[in-house]
Amino acid sequence: MSAAATALSADVARWREEDVAVAPRSYYGEVRRRLLRDPQALVSIALLALIVGGALLAPLLTGQDPIKGDVAARLQPIGAAGHLLGTDEQGRDVLARLLYGGRLSLLTAVVPVLVATTLGTAVGAVAAYLGGVVGAVLMRVMDMSYAFPAILLAIAIAASLGAGMANAMIALSVVFIPPVSRIAESATKGVMVQEYVEAARVCGADPVKVISIQVLPNVFSPIFVYASSLVGLSILIASGLSFLGLGAAPPAPEWGGMLNSLRASVYVQPLVVALPGLLIFLTSVGFNMLSNSLRDALDVKHG
Repeated sequence: MSAAATALSADVARWREEDVAVAPRSYYGEVRRRLLRDPQALVSIALLALIVGGALLAPLLTGQDPIKGDVAARLQPIGAAGHLLGTDEQGRDVLARLLYGGRLSLLTAVVPVLVATTLGTAVGAVAAYLGGVVGAVLMRVMDMSYAFPAILLAIAIAASLGAGMANAMIALSVVFIPPVSRIAESATKGVMVQEYVEAARVCGADPVKVISIQVLPNVFSPIFVYASSLVGLSILIASGLSFLGLGAAPPAPEWGGMLNSLRASVYVQPLVVALPGLLIFLTSVGFNMLSNSLRDALDVKHG
């Protein structure tokens, strides 16, 4: 083959490569690719999908009533006829109560994190943007909560408000607002030194628009990662409040409340008693694993 033909073949191959070149991935496309290639992320997503799916599809997965009991069938072991995971101290089907209980447990854990993330982000962003006395006062008020452990503060607030799922969610929201605001303030300060924010401020742009358009979209990643890690802690504290009688009222199925009602039967059916605690543990671990994977996936620039 002549030198001219060889050169022509090389040019044709190069043109073909350029024609099929793949466009650069977007930021979120790269995040998605990282998550799909992370075994920890896939395991946590699959685990949480099973738990959430079981709670949402509870009526289809079990034909048992989670509240109606049968004293004659109380404390049946795992695998008992008609009760795959046994029965509790009142003869209620444990599988049904676990599936339906997931609804209240997940709701009590997720809603406070959403509320705290929204309010805490607003407080932290405003404190960092305004600075000065206003910013210092806002953050010192937030810092006061750090004098108390989260669980003790949640118990104190829930006890003062009274037992009930709504009051438990209010208590958790109040507990989580300060740490979220601290993350938001730190991230906002990092964005405030950017030229486009300085330019908007110099031009006299409305502070609300600067925060909502220029600042918040650029502090989303660290806040989102931290909020996802709070869900695991939230379900632990929410279950603890229910265990103490400060959460969902009986006979409503809820994992923490189930642990409380079953604890007297631990020597009779220990495996049945352990099931609500196992679900609390797996859900918390699942959200923590997902949070770690999101932190790595969102850090694209260091990939």
